[in-house]
Amino acid sequence: MSAWLALSFPVSAAALVDAIVTDPLTGVALEGYDPVSYFTEPEPVQGLADYEYQWGGAPWYFASAANRDVFMRNPEIYAPQFGGHCATSLSRGYLSDGKPRLYVISRMKLYLFYSVANREAFFQSEEASLQQAAEGWARLKGTLTGAEGSVADAVGKAADVVPADGESPQAAPH
Repeated sequence: MSAWLALSFPVSAAALVDAIVTDPLTGVALEGYDPVSYFTEPEPVQGLADYEYQWGGAPWYFASAANRDVFMRNPEIYAPQFGGHCATSLSRGYLSDGKPRLYVISRMKLYLFYSVANREAFFQSEEASLQQAAEGWARLKGTLTGAEGSVADAVGKAADVVPADGESPQAAPH
């Protein structure tokens, strides 16, 4: 019976890939690293479940309430580009999960890579890699699953989400 069900509902492999790369065991984005810490610390810092925030269909952990609140105001600034998928792989036309410890911050954006070799290839032609990755992402993102079924839906709902502890963010002074 299960074989019949598998054959009667064909699913493409791409549809099984999530819009935002998460840890396969915990389901947490960036394997629990604090996305804000990539921009504020010499090395990324592991976040804590105490400072969780749901965004884009995935839980994100933060090292402090302050970092969580900063992320809540502008998640697109701090979240890895392309949902955490490898920028070099996308530039080559396919998806692979980026690793949180293999990263580059370029033009104030966080990019993850599958391997050291992919990160090095990115450095060889950064401008072309970013353009090709953006084109690859535009082609592939519609096939990925997310909070509401697509990347656009998952990312578009960022303003509708509240922190796990129910606190509302305080406005930052300008």
